[in-house]
Amino acid sequence: MDIWGAVLAGMALMVALALALMILARQTKPRFGVDAALDARLRELIAAQNDIAGRFGQAIETQSKQQGEMQRMLAERLEALDQRLGTNLRENAEKTAESLGELRTRLGVIDEAQKNIVALSGRVVSLQQILSDKQTRGAYGQERMEAIVSDQLPPNLYKFQAKLSNNSRPDCLIRVPNMDGAIVVDSKFPLEAFEQLRKASTEEERKNALARVRSDIQTHVKDIAEKYLIPGETHAPALMFVPSESIYAELHASFSELIQKARRAQVIIVSPNIFMLAINTIQSIVRDAQMREQASRIQLEVSMLLQDVKRLGLRAVNLRQHFDRANKDIGEMETSMNKITSRAERIEQVELPEGDAKDRPQLPET
Repeated sequence: MDIWGAVLAGMALMVALALALMILARQTKPRFGVDAALDARLRELIAAQNDIAGRFGQAIETQSKQQGEMQRMLAERLEALDQRLGTNLRENAEKTAESLGELRTRLGVIDEAQKNIVALSGRVVSLQQILSDKQTRGAYGQERMEAIVSDQLPPNLYKFQAKLSNNSRPDCLIRVPNMDGAIVVDSKFPLEAFEQLRKASTEEERKNALARVRSDIQTHVKDIAEKYLIPGETHAPALMFVPSESIYAELHASFSELIQKARRAQVIIVSPNIFMLAINTIQSIVRDAQMREQASRIQLEVSMLLQDVKRLGLRAVNLRQHFDRANKDIGEMETSMNKITSRAERIEQVELPEGDAKDRPQLPET
């Protein structure tokens, strides 16, 4: 716009100069003797300048319109770009907030998992401390056994630390219906010998560890067989509960002769999983015994119900006989009433003398 204004100003200045020259020429014509051709030339120059000024004005007007249209289009595009940028910014903000929310959730899950890991680490340390002491290790094995028994069997079928006739106290006695004697369960945790076997680095150390494992297992089996297997009081075989699946697997894999010797001594070595199977078998036996007991009660009740039905049938027969006698008596009464009615009618039809007829009492009208 400033350039076009400067152009217009220059053109206006040129037109003014041309007019000034024309006026000056007219005023000085008689003095300098200028002819009419110069005047006509000036007019042509002024007309050409006016035409150029008009064209420049139209061009400026057209340029102004185009510039306005361009500014309008530019404003519309800027507004559309602004809206698009705002929409994108909002979407990005929403996505960012959603991502941050998910990130916070995942951080919470990670934090919770870390807390669980810390808690598990503490439990592992506690478990290591428990397993490192022989007394606490035995208590841990006994607690695992007691948890399995108390969770699967009713309280009237088992007893912990029960005293036998020889003053020995096994860890658990399980009484099964219709079975002479109770099943003995004793918990043993021979961890030290197996740890020594696991840590053995030389052939001599391994040999000593194997000898210790055999010695410890045989000692445990012998103690159970001698202390807890009492004829008429406990049932054979007894159960030796080993609270470690890995030790039980190692026994079966590397010390199968110990398993066979224990069975010959009427002692069965069981792991937690095998012990749970044994408890499930005992549950099945208990359910069968209860079902047989209930079946006996049902048979007794059915027998008593049958006797009641028979008595009811006899009473129904007696009632029918009573009704038959009553019907017979009612029929005989009806016969007697008919005879009485017939005789009364005949008596009523007998003709009497007039005097007697007057003295006869009148029957009431019905």
